Amino acid sequence: MWLDRQTEFLLDDFPISGRPWGAARKAINLFLRDTLYNQYLCRRFGFHKLESWLEVPLDSASARGLKLAAGRGVLPRWPGLKHLGPAVSEEFQEFATGHARTIGLERVHLDMYLWLENR
Repeated sequence: MWLDRQTEFLLDDFPISGRPWGAARKAINLFLRDTLYNQYLCRRFGFHKLESWLEVPLDSASARGLKLAAGRGVLPRWPGLKHLGPAVSEEFQEFATGHARTIGLERVHLDMYLWLENR
């Protein structure tokens, strides 16, 4: 998958040890979401077409909101961004896809929605 390859490329360029997969993935997701929110880039390059496959940027706040929405025992324990790996991320993203549909959003927008809902 393209996003997985980009995450690995970014990890290869991180100047820190430990290969923090979760931080790299969040950075890419935030960058892509910001390009989606830029009307000039969307108009020029058609980035609006990406909206349906972009991920929710995961961090402790979005994970907490997703876990609250899911209910007890549905999602795995949040390991923290530093220790987040592909398997746990995928579980959160899969739940986020369904949850976003129930409230009429694409999952890329969920972190802002969850932040507003749970503050």
